[in-house]
Amino acid sequence: MDYFLKIGLILVFLLSGCVQAEENQLEKVGLLLSNPIDDNSWNSKAYQGILNIQSKLDVQVFVKEDVNSRDQIFDAIESFSNEGINLVFGHGHSFGEPFMELNDKHPQIHFVVFNTEVEGDNITSLHFEGYAMGYFAGLLASEMTVTDRLGVIAAFPFQPEVEGFVEGATLNNPEVDVQVDYVYSWENVQKAIDFFHEMNKSGVDIYYPAGDGYHIAIIEKIKESENYAIGYVGDHIDLGESTVLTSTVQHVEKLYEYVANSYVNNTLDKGNLYFDFAEEVISLGEFSNEVPDAIRQQIEGAIEVYIDSGLLPHEKSGK
Repeated sequence: MDYFLKIGLILVFLLSGCVQAEENQLEKVGLLLSNPIDDNSWNSKAYQGILNIQSKLDVQVFVKEDVNSRDQIFDAIESFSNEGINLVFGHGHSFGEPFMELNDKHPQIHFVVFNTEVEGDNITSLHFEGYAMGYFAGLLASEMTVTDRLGVIAAFPFQPEVEGFVEGATLNNPEVDVQVDYVYSWENVQKAIDFFHEMNKSGVDIYYPAGDGYHIAIIEKIKESENYAIGYVGDHIDLGESTVLTSTVQHVEKLYEYVANSYVNNTLDKGNLYFDFAEEVISLGEFSNEVPDAIRQQIEGAIEVYIDSGLLPHEKSGK
């Protein structure tokens, strides 16, 4: 009798393992973008990430662009559900609330969003810790400015990289004046350009265009004015080494692969996950030759200390 009981328990265990493996089988992956793919930044990085998943895990991927409204999101998820998609990325914080409404209705789908608070059994939000990347950008800008006037053209006040930039810029140079203007949009190029012209008239010589829908247009304007820029989200040294001092890079595509692999391995946590320099998801890009070696080494050294200790220069020094 004991023998048959043991065999029965083994069979139950094996069957439950098969069910678990079935639950973690990545069938198809979906991606929703609120804007077009070809922005050379945030959305194009998402597209690259989904293509990496397709090639490395040999799964089908489905992409929908220009999904902006609640109704569009609901319709897209219904379509994805009918296709048998079981992992969906909503590439931005605007997908957070709709996904929170939808996740219980589609328990077979694991929903993934960015930079917004979520809760639920089948939803995860990936947060970029933007404060430190802005901090090091500001620290570099304060060392390179001639006029002691810096400009941040940001999209929204909730961006932590903006506060970080101001803190980093004023660490070693209290005379620096940082002008911050908000476009209140990721895509309003004309409004961002208007802010640039105002800043240029006031003597700003280094700019941080912290909005991935208009940043390239602003860098082109900065190039014309013969001033400096710090790139945003992507490594934009290729837009002009004499213009782009470095870039604050978010390696979005790495997170896509991380999520897909974690899903397959049944290690993808629900809720809110946070990523920074230590996770190699955020970095500074290539430095321009315009940046003296001593300043570059100072910034790189501060980043190494931050990765090892979690302390920014002002925290380490007690300022």
